[in-house]
This record gives sequence, structure tokens and C-alpha cells, in this order.
Amino acid sequence: MTSDPMKTDPSSFKNGPLQGVRIIDATTVVLGPYATRILADMGAEVIKIEPSSGDQTRHYKPLRHEGMAGYFINLNRNKRSVSLDLKSPEGMEVLKRLLKGANAFIHNMRQQAADRLGLGYEAVRAVNPDIVYCSAVGFGSAGPYSGRAAYDDVIQAGSGIAGLFAQVHGQPMFAPTVLCDKITGHTVAYAVVAALLQQAKGGGGQAVEVPMLETSAEFALVEHLHAATFEPPLGEIGFKRVMSKFRKPYRTRDGFMCILPYSDSNWTDFFRFTGRTELLDDERFRVLADRVQHIDELYAVVEKEAPRFTNAEWEAFCNRMSIPCMPVRDLEGVLQDEHLQAVRMFQLATHPTEGDYRVVRSPVQFAEPFRLRHHAPRLGQDTINVMRDAGYSDAEIDSLVAKGAVLAAPPVAE
Repeated sequence: MTSDPMKTDPSSFKNGPLQGVRIIDATTVVLGPYATRILADMGAEVIKIEPSSGDQTRHYKPLRHEGMAGYFINLNRNKRSVSLDLKSPEGMEVLKRLLKGANAFIHNMRQQAADRLGLGYEAVRAVNPDIVYCSAVGFGSAGPYSGRAAYDDVIQAGSGIAGLFAQVHGQPMFAPTVLCDKITGHTVAYAVVAALLQQAKGGGGQAVEVPMLETSAEFALVEHLHAATFEPPLGEIGFKRVMSKFRKPYRTRDGFMCILPYSDSNWTDFFRFTGRTELLDDERFRVLADRVQHIDELYAVVEKEAPRFTNAEWEAFCNRMSIPCMPVRDLEGVLQDEHLQAVRMFQLATHPTEGDYRVVRSPVQFAEPFRLRHHAPRLGQDTINVMRDAGYSDAEIDSLVAKGAVLAAPPVAE
């Protein structure tokens, strides 16, 4: 890993395309913070509202100092932290003053909890009529599941994603990543940007609801609806190619590879390379539509032939013939990948209190390259400065701190 310009003065960096947009972020854990990190990386000023205990991901281990877990640092860069007791009238009044100057408010509370707290859409709209109000919820408010507790595993189960594993492998499984949280986080980000565009064009504010179940079901059905697109269905639901039990990384002589001939010419080259020339004229495999109908037999051929060659031999052949391929990497191997290293996907930064740490940059490249404007903040690190910007005097801030309505940690030089 090489040294990085992020170690220089962050004030020298240009902001991204959302520069000038202010977002009040009342989200926690992964879904919401991931969405607001995307927006922050695009240049938005994101003010993270936290209780005195902080976002729970602050406390996951391992960590160097309490409240600054690696999990939290990765999700909350380019944000500012303001700690408020929203159950106190004084803390809620501070939030309302911040909302007056904001373009958007994002939360991932259950909507009933937000309403009880006084943060429903109508209440926030009364403070700022033009605000974009985004609620990331488990289930859409119009359905019978509205208000239920929802976490990633629950949504993988309900959206059909866990069930896909059963159709292929015989039992349902969860993908070993918080897939639905991150899918929904991306959806929140683009939905908020769309609403901000309408706001900027004079369309005013609006309520935006992004439910996890609906988002994940739509995601799962993109290819799998297929035959069930028609009414009555023209076959079983599910796209056959990606549900083949033979669709998997194949064991080679020295490892595992994804070997994916796809076009007609790809398969011709594959059959010749492996000496399976008798399959060149096999009617089952001549064109894509036929291959999909006989995908198990076709992928079984790849599985049988893969162990004859090493990963390097497969990669050399596939790249020479423009056949998609990739060796299977573990997560450590991903960090060492030569392409990801070359595009500087992983960069080294120095946090003022946490020392050196790895930054996984935004994958999106605008004209101005990704920059780290703010390290992930300590709890309440920006409370004083943000409140001053909102017009509070130092005496008023001191009084609110003394009452416990706000928590203010000493600012840290970036």
C-alpha cells in the first residue's frame, strides 16, 4: 500500500457534485450510514445525529479506542457527529433548528417510532416545508407487515433471496454479507438524489419511503421473474442459467476459477482448447437460447475439464480468447488484487486519534477524484461547531451541555 494524498490538509480538497447539499442523518448500523456515506462521498455535508451512547457500530470489536471501531470508521467518513438527547425538549429543539437549514433528512427508524419522537414527515415538514424526507424502513407503510422489526437476515428470508439457495443447494441459506442492507442503502442514495434534483428545480420537498422488503424483492426478481412475467406464466419462475447447481467456481489443478464461456465463439474456443470437439456440432449447445435450456449438461462439461489445467493456464487461455474468467479470491486476496491496487481502491489515511487505517474509496469516479474530506468523527466531535453555525451562542451551548440535552466532545484537528 502506498502513501496517499489524503494525508495532506483536507481543506485543500475539492468537493464532489453534491457540494452545498446539507443532509441531517439520523440513521444507524449499516443500511442508513452506508447510504449517507455514498452521499457524503459525493460532496454532501452530512451531519450525523447520535444519542449519547453513539451509533452501536462504534463499539464493535476490534478497535483501538472505545467508540471508534473499524466497522464504524469505514461507514462514517466524510460526516460530522452531533450528539443529542432527542427525548429532551431541548435536544429536539436543536435538531429542529438544524433541520431548518437542511436539504434532506434521512432516518431508518420504524416509522411509528419516528412519529412518537416527533420526527414524522408532517412534523419535520412544519419546520422545513421544502425538505426531502427519506425514511428507510423494513416494510412499506401500505402493507400488513408495516411496523415489523426488520434486519438483513429477515429480509433475505422474505424477499426470496435465501430461498434461491434452497432451489439450487437443497436448503435455504443467507448470503454471507448484509446484502439487503446494502441494496437498500444504494436505493436510498439514488432516491434522495432524485428528490434533491426535483427540489433544486423548484419542485419543493417530499416524503420518500424506501422499504427493504420491496427493494430486495425487486432486486431478486430482475432476472428470476422471467417466465412469470407473462400471465399465465410460460414456465416455472426463476432464470435457469443462474440456478444451475453446476454454476459455481470450478476446481482447477491448483485452486478454483470462475470460467464463463458465454458467446458462441467462446464455447467454440473452449471445446477446442479442451479437446471436446465432438460438442462443436451438438445441437444442445449451438446458440445461447439452446445452451440455457441445457445449462446443467453444459456446466457439467466445464466442471469435468477444469481440473486438467492450473489457474494460470486457464487465465492465460481465457484472456487470450476473450472468455470471461477470474480466479476465486478470499477477502485478503481482494485487498492484494493487482487491478484494485492499480486503481487505488484501497488507500492509507491517518486518523488524528486512531492512527493509520485503510480506506476503501468510492467506486464511482467523477471528474474530481474521490477525496477524504473528513475522517470518521468521534462521538459529538462536531456538536459545538455545528451548533455555532446554527446560531447558538457559547453560553447557550454550555447550558445545553450542562442539562444533558447535547453531548459535545472537544473538536479534533483533521
